[in-house]
Amino acid sequence: MAAMTSSARPLLNRRLAEFGTTIFAEMSALAASTGAINLGQGFPDTDGPEEVREAAVRALRDGRGNQYPPGPGVPELRTAIADHQLRRYGIALDPDREVLVTAGATEAIAAALLALVEPGDEVIALEPYYDSYAACIAMAGGTRVPVTLRPRTEEGERRFVLDLDELRAAVTPRTRLILLNTPHNPTGTVLTRAELTAVAELACERDLLVVTDEVYEHLVFDGEHVPLATLEGMRERTLTIGSAGKTFSFTGWKVGWATGAPELVAAVRSAKQFLTYVASGPFQYAVAEALRLPDAYTDGMRDDLRAKRDLLSEGLAAAGFAVYRPAGTYFVTTDIRPLGAELSHGGDGFAFCRALPERCGVVAIPNAVFYDHRDAGAPFVRFAFCKRESVLEEAVSRLKALAG
Repeated sequence: MAAMTSSARPLLNRRLAEFGTTIFAEMSALAASTGAINLGQGFPDTDGPEEVREAAVRALRDGRGNQYPPGPGVPELRTAIADHQLRRYGIALDPDREVLVTAGATEAIAAALLALVEPGDEVIALEPYYDSYAACIAMAGGTRVPVTLRPRTEEGERRFVLDLDELRAAVTPRTRLILLNTPHNPTGTVLTRAELTAVAELACERDLLVVTDEVYEHLVFDGEHVPLATLEGMRERTLTIGSAGKTFSFTGWKVGWATGAPELVAAVRSAKQFLTYVASGPFQYAVAEALRLPDAYTDGMRDDLRAKRDLLSEGLAAAGFAVYRPAGTYFVTTDIRPLGAELSHGGDGFAFCRALPERCGVVAIPNAVFYDHRDAGAPFVRFAFCKRESVLEEAVSRLKALAG
């Protein structure tokens, strides 16, 4: 059979032409080929609670979820999600009308944008942003408008900060929604109550929807997590996205959810039904049990990751990086320029990350892939610390080579 060719038109939809193979695939392949420690892709190297894993096995054996589960998600999980939001944040949800289970948070984001955005609509996203945001906005025919989180040093601590004036200036008559992420990947910033209140006031004033990605809600080390939906005027205009993968360390199960007002959830469900329709049947029952674990579980996980954050952050600082110690998530962003022009490849994060596995036996991710303004992200590199302590200690030992 002859190869299919076309001289007039590329095969890939032009909306996706700018998106090639993800940097995660490239760097993970580099880790495998060099035997380097992979601190690039954000997945734990150990499983979550044994009782949750056994709950999945029990569901499989009992025949729960082995066939198509209900489109919105199994009732047990939707009820558990509603109970979690009420217990943690005081948000009362109707599990039948205001909760939608998805194939991970990634599908929730895709379904939300496909449902809520029309061609020509503008979507504001905090830059740097998770790479699927840009692709999903493009698939929906929207125009992404990045608002850049700026690096700043305050009281001796480095962090990335939202410029509220820049956010306000980004809103135009074509703006449909703000896509918010807090705790923020990749910078580790946790937006404060004051910052979120300003976002809420802007959304109400300009009649905007907000899709808020809160998958790292339980991984806050400094400060507090404030769900946007709890702020005045935001209950009816906020779609909140959560995930079991980040909270319970079962990223392969792909169980996420979207919650919000009935009209918002119904719109997202209309798009979601034509994506996966349903997914992860037996795992939904297991996640329902996981969400009922006592707070001691999430407190212990947070404390363990805080210690790992400090271990890696201190090791990176000793190796010569400028470290932005994260307030949340399980990623730490660094500036490579203090390493010197030669080691940092002139502050080129791509070149640095591609050379790092051979130089030190460690893989990281260049933050520039998360920016429209590539120059703004060029010198920043992200490391994941959701790994075993022994792995992080070995990575720190290898990175000492950069300090001579």
